[in-house]
Amino acid sequence: MSTRVLAVCTGGGIGDLLAATPAMSALARHFDAPVTALVSPYAKPMLEDHPAIASVMVDDGRRPFAELLMEVKAGGFTHAVVFWSNPRVASLVWRAGIPVRAGQSRRLYSFLYTVRVPVRTESGDVSSHWTDVQMDYARALGAQPRPDDFKIDIAIRPRDDAEAQAVLQTAGVHEPFVVWHAARGLSPAAPAWPAEAFAAVGDALGKAFDARVVLTGSADDAASLELIASAMSVPNISLAGKTSLRGLAALLARATVVVALDSGPMHIAAAVGAPTVGIFALRTDLPKRWRPLGPRVAVIEPSYPCPSWCRKETCRTFACYRALSSAAIVAAAQQICAAPPRARAAAGS
Repeated sequence: MSTRVLAVCTGGGIGDLLAATPAMSALARHFDAPVTALVSPYAKPMLEDHPAIASVMVDDGRRPFAELLMEVKAGGFTHAVVFWSNPRVASLVWRAGIPVRAGQSRRLYSFLYTVRVPVRTESGDVSSHWTDVQMDYARALGAQPRPDDFKIDIAIRPRDDAEAQAVLQTAGVHEPFVVWHAARGLSPAAPAWPAEAFAAVGDALGKAFDARVVLTGSADDAASLELIASAMSVPNISLAGKTSLRGLAALLARATVVVALDSGPMHIAAAVGAPTVGIFALRTDLPKRWRPLGPRVAVIEPSYPCPSWCRKETCRTFACYRALSSAAIVAAAQQICAAPPRARAAAGS
């Protein structure tokens, strides 16, 4: 019987899924067969044409469990690796009768896994990159990662590039342009969103690179990005919600530089090779764990004394964002644009 591996990553965001793909690559090489991934519908496009992925199934958490179970059973999987555990997926791989089931330890439902993997971040580790933490699941099944496994693969296809070009042409944007991703997937009603501070960063980038500033985000970010755009003095435009995820990847690849808050698009930009500055303003953002991986990246680390309990979802002031230094961000962007692309290094190096 041939080995068939199911990789489950239905929780978290785009960054969480991308961080699991190195482990999927290691598993595909170890078992000499591409894996099948089970992910959220929103994240699915990021795995299209990935060399380690044979096919992709989707679950939004609302799909009838019996229907999903039938599809998983039909896959004839010999191994399941659950990167993002919850009772639903733990029960799914167990009830599907998959013989080898690797998942998170220290959960009430962990007995449903045959291989229980400790998550080192739960024991105080704040320095390991999340790709290496996720790689522990592959190691638990015998895979030995190589440095090149830690490269995030997002191939820009001709149709992705054509979409990006069409969006830019419709918006009247010509190269060169810089991207300012001042969004983090928060509700448009998030209190005290620092539009003026983010406008100052955008103005500084536009002046430093003598280029139009393109603001990116989802359709849900449109209102907050329009506030930023209206407060800026340099030429700019918001393209919030104007592209698919794949189209956004192609658009980011065309940018002179991408400056982004800690977010999924930050990881996408770095992966497609765009010079990328990732901004980690909150003390809880953990840049060592979540820094973008790519050939030309820089990180703005937390410096504002946020309270230890502060989270982006509950912050009422966003004082850390207001305290950002536009000059420091511009300097980091100019430095990585001037430097030649470096070889991609392993996340743990």
